[in-house]
Amino acid sequence: MLAVVIGYPIIRAIYLSFQSDKHLDPATGVFVKGGFAGFDHYIYWLTQRCMSANGTIGTCPPGVISTDFWPAVGNTFFFTVVTVALETILGMSMALVMNRDFRGRALLRAAVLIPWAIPTAVTAKLWQFIFADKGIINALLPTAVHWTTDPVAARAAVIIADVWKTTPFMALLILAGLQMIPRDAYEAARVDGASTWQQFKWITLPLVKPALMVAILFRTLDALRMYDLPVIMISPSANSPTATVSQLVVEDLRQNNFNSASALSTLIFLMIFAVAFVMIRFLGADVSGNAEKRAMAKAEKKAGRAGRAGRAGRKAPLADKETATVGVDKQGATKR
Repeated sequence: MLAVVIGYPIIRAIYLSFQSDKHLDPATGVFVKGGFAGFDHYIYWLTQRCMSANGTIGTCPPGVISTDFWPAVGNTFFFTVVTVALETILGMSMALVMNRDFRGRALLRAAVLIPWAIPTAVTAKLWQFIFADKGIINALLPTAVHWTTDPVAARAAVIIADVWKTTPFMALLILAGLQMIPRDAYEAARVDGASTWQQFKWITLPLVKPALMVAILFRTLDALRMYDLPVIMISPSANSPTATVSQLVVEDLRQNNFNSASALSTLIFLMIFAVAFVMIRFLGADVSGNAEKRAMAKAEKKAGRAGRAGRAGRKAPLADKETATVGVDKQGATKR
């Protein structure tokens, strides 16, 4: 059942991407039903090639939605890389704090999740109000910034809003990984004289890596399909400085170009699939949990060896003392 629910929309979108839209025939001047189009829609998006009124193929004129494809791809990857990097750093810091024992820890964990629980549309309107020309941010700055019209400022505003909303999600997943680390590993490291940084470098990072990579994977896949935040905060236009690939799909659907929109959706699917494959295959994002179990077993084994070594070291002086005492007694008995 799950395969049908997931597989049918994908197969249907791929099928529609190879069909032509209902269009105006240049020779007769009437609308004709489309047929098999091959890779025309993919060429339309990737190379910005359009058919003119006389039936010739050429470069799409400015204003055609396909001319915004590559800028939208750049925006999508830019938002993904920057937001995921910031959310990983901040999420790790928050998780390390929440993993400690202190009064009010439960209240802090609940409060941290509030931004993540707020719907994205509400978050976008909230930050749109904050970044308005007469909003809170400009009231605090010596010079007003046009956050919604300046390209650089608009991208920064979207990044700030996205990081504020989604960092708690990263912190929650990383915290789950931190709580799986055995305390014995830290105790053995402290006995050996390891500093806080050394414990973080050699114990925390290796053991939390499986959970960290899964969190980065989930967040990356979510960021690659970003749509509602820039649309509500900045502009729904396809040529907006913050337009993403998902915006182009919606805009193409609004123009009743269902087949070319299906082709673009297929390209997004392939892009996300490629990123997920690379992260799972080469970066160690283990979604099955097997890597985490192996790391836990390895850490427990190391902690056990360290503990036995410490106990053996403490027993050795006592054994030497007992041996020396027995030797002295034997020597005294021999003299007598």
